[in-house]
Amino acid sequence: MTVDAVVLAGSLNNGQLREYSPVPYEAQIPIGSKTMVEYVLDALLKSSYVERMVIAGPGDLLPPGLDTGRVQVISPGSSVLENVQSGIDCLPSARRVLVVTSDIPLLTVQAVDGFLEQCTDQTVDLFYPVVSRDIMESRFAGVKRTYVRLREGIFTGGNLFLLNPVVLPRCLAKGKELVAARKNPWRLSRLIGITFLIKFLLRRLSLKEAEVKVSKLLGIKGVAVISQYPEIGFDVDKPADLEQVTGILSM
Repeated sequence: MTVDAVVLAGSLNNGQLREYSPVPYEAQIPIGSKTMVEYVLDALLKSSYVERMVIAGPGDLLPPGLDTGRVQVISPGSSVLENVQSGIDCLPSARRVLVVTSDIPLLTVQAVDGFLEQCTDQTVDLFYPVVSRDIMESRFAGVKRTYVRLREGIFTGGNLFLLNPVVLPRCLAKGKELVAARKNPWRLSRLIGITFLIKFLLRRLSLKEAEVKVSKLLGIKGVAVISQYPEIGFDVDKPADLEQVTGILSM
């Protein structure tokens, strides 16, 4: 199975990370001899399964010597969802698209290939990885992530997913509705169901129940993949993350 990829590199560097580097986009923040996004691109280019790549980000993002026959850069839009759509629009013949954020510089080719090798069911529209807290903390001591407690364990989400591009338009419509409702408990409970919400709050929700609910909400078939690769769950979004990643990559 081969896939194409969309890399999301359009986040402006206007938050806490700006104190470390004044570059305009977070993807351009230097870590050692490379920018943050270069580590991600290296892993994708070495993958046995990734063919073409579209990067939503600044035009001067690519390092010299990169295989531009496989990589295209497009201007970023105003939102993540818009960038996903714009990237997929550049890949009209793609049957499956791997969407990857540019802020996971610890990503390895083994993590990319390992995830894709768990995503072989062609009837599934969306594969989304989760990583257990035990695996995250055993590999990256002291890492601070946002975790969700489910019946099977405690998990954090990964920063890539595999998508059937045909279902994207209806996913976007419902996704925008859910994002708009995220700070309104009553509206959110009406969208996702009060029973589901209560089970989640009481930590009695199972991974399968979450899969079924997301699939029903989006009108697709979605599957959560338990990944053994903590690199996909370690995104750099605050100074402590950048310091830890810099130390790891300098070893």
